[in-house]
Amino acid sequence: MKILVINCGSSSLKYQLIDMTDESVIAKGLCERIGIDGQVTCKTADGRKHAYDVDLPTHTEAFYEVKKSLIEGACKVIDSLDEIAAVGHRVVQGGALFHESCLVTDEVISGIESLIELAPLHNMAHLQGIHGCTEVFGKDFPQVVVFDNAFHSTMPPKAYMFALPYKYYEEHKVRKYGFHGTSHRYVSNRLSEILGESLEGKKVIVCHLGNGSSLTAIQDGKVIDTSMGLTPLDGFIMGSRCGAVDPSAITYIQDLEKLTTGQMDALLNKKSGLLGISGVSSDFRDVLKAKHDGNERAALAIDMFFYQITKVLGSYVAAMNGVDYICFTAGIGENSSLTRSEVCKNLTYLGVEIDEEANSTIAEEIKISTENSKVGVYVIPTNEELMIARDTMALISK
Repeated sequence: MKILVINCGSSSLKYQLIDMTDESVIAKGLCERIGIDGQVTCKTADGRKHAYDVDLPTHTEAFYEVKKSLIEGACKVIDSLDEIAAVGHRVVQGGALFHESCLVTDEVISGIESLIELAPLHNMAHLQGIHGCTEVFGKDFPQVVVFDNAFHSTMPPKAYMFALPYKYYEEHKVRKYGFHGTSHRYVSNRLSEILGESLEGKKVIVCHLGNGSSLTAIQDGKVIDTSMGLTPLDGFIMGSRCGAVDPSAITYIQDLEKLTTGQMDALLNKKSGLLGISGVSSDFRDVLKAKHDGNERAALAIDMFFYQITKVLGSYVAAMNGVDYICFTAGIGENSSLTRSEVCKNLTYLGVEIDEEANSTIAEEIKISTENSKVGVYVIPTNEELMIARDTMALISK
C-alpha cells in the first residue's frame, strides 16, 4: 500500500510518497512560491533529482505538478495514481473539535474552516491542499486529516485553561491547544518501541527543538502539558517567535510604537526570538557561529535559549513529580550536541548523567545518558510524515 503525505503551507506544498509495506519513502518533493511564481523540486529514493520553475497560482496547480512528478518525467516512480491508496494531510489546528485523525468529509471540512481564526495562515492553506487534492484525485478518493494538536487533547483543564474571564473559553474556545503533536506522538511511540514496553507508569518529556520549538510532558503515554498555547507563539524563545512574555510588555510596546494588531503580531512572530535578540538571524546555527565570533547579543540569545528550555523542562518534572525519560528531537534537538549538553548539565539534581561521546553523535537514534544515569536521555529523530501515513493507512483499512 502506498500513501501520499501532504503538508501545505500558505505558499508551499511538501509531499512524500511512502510504501507502507516497509515504511520506506519512495519519492518526496516541494512545490514552493505558490501564488508568486512557482518552483518545484523532487527526488526519488534511488537518487534521481529534478527541479524546475512553473506557474503555480494556487495549491490546485501544485497538486497537478505533484501528480506529474510521480507518474512521468525524471522522477517517475509509479505508472498511475491508482497505485496510491490514500492521501494524508497535516492540519495544524483542530481546536477542541478534533481529538484524533479522521477521514475527510464535508462536515470535517466545515470544522476546519470554522477554526481558521485560530490559525489563519495554516488552516486556510491546509484547506486549499484538501480542495486541490479533490480536484486532481476526484471527490471519492480517500483523504485523511491528521491534526497537529490532537495528541495534546488529553491535557486536563488545569493545564489548558488561561486565567482569563471564563466566557472567552465558553464563547470563543480561547485555551491552550499545543502544537507539534504529531512529532511528540511519534517520538514517544518510538521510545516505547526502543524500551520494548508501554509508557504506562512512565514519565517522559519530549523536547522538539527547531526553528519552532515546544516541550511536552507525557505521563502514562498521555499528554498532561505542553509549552505552546492557543497558537505556536507561546512557550519559550524560538527562531523568530518570542515565546512567553509579560502581556503588558506587548500592550506597552504597541501603545509606544502606535502599532496595529497586525504589526504587533508580525513583531512577535517574525521579528523576535533568536533573531530579535541577536540581530543576526533566526537560524540557530548562524546565531551560534556569531556567538563564537564574539557577538555578545548572539551569546545572550543562545544563553536565553538554553536557560528557557531548562526552566520549562524543570517545571514539567515538578508537574509530574519526576521524570524517567527525556527525548530530544527536530532540527536543533537532533543535530546540536551542545544544546543537549547545556540543557542536561543543569539536570544533575535529577541524577541525569550524559555520555559525552554518545552525545557527540549527530542526527542518529541513540541513548546519550550513561548506565548510571537515573534518567534515560535519548535522541530520536522525528518522522511526522510517517506518523501521518500510519494514521491514514489505519483509517482507510477500517
